[in-house]
Amino acid sequence: MISLFSALSVKKALDDVLLHAFTKKHAVDVEVTFDPTTILVEKIGEGAEPDVVIAVSGAFAGLASAGAIVPDSRVVLAKSGIGIATAPELDDPDISTVDALRTALTSARSVAYSRSGASGIHFAKLLEDLGIAAEVNARATIVEKGFTALAVTDGRADLAVQQISELRFVPQARIVGPLPDGAQHYSELSAALGCSAPPEAADLLRFLSSAEAEAAYRDAGLVTGGASRTRP
Repeated sequence: MISLFSALSVKKALDDVLLHAFTKKHAVDVEVTFDPTTILVEKIGEGAEPDVVIAVSGAFAGLASAGAIVPDSRVVLAKSGIGIATAPELDDPDISTVDALRTALTSARSVAYSRSGASGIHFAKLLEDLGIAAEVNARATIVEKGFTALAVTDGRADLAVQQISELRFVPQARIVGPLPDGAQHYSELSAALGCSAPPEAADLLRFLSSAEAEAAYRDAGLVTGGASRTRP
């Protein structure tokens, strides 16, 4: 059994394709914990020792300093951009420009976002930069963790903001599109071995950066450019 801690951005690719394919090929089961990177880091800080970690790349320096991962094992998997989803019965708002996005956000009955994930952290700052934080947050639907698009399918919000790959995990929601230039933010995702990982974990890490994995990431809404190790 291999233990994997993974950010939510790659959950669709892992659940739909990659975990089954890896288990079938290597006859090794993978036990996965899905959470935002901030929560995964907290769990590791509290003593968890996953064999493989998938997280936002910026978290790995701290994990390496804490002795939680093998620094030279880190491999870049993909990038994830932020998008907006709505309920199928609602009209798509115009989000083609920053000004249009501002109008869409202030016109919505409620906007759902998560403050613990990379997308939510960026979005909270974006609201401040746009000068609409107080107005939007006064009626926002804050999701502690998980998929914000669930809030548009159950009627709590008109719009949901999250990584596009995470929005796609809720097929009942309709993705309006990515945030426009000037508002967009891409989170790079990497994977690395835990310091006490068994040999089988190296097989999983190689598989996560394979051509088959890249195709699954793209199908799930992630951006790939050829995974590469941080050192030759």
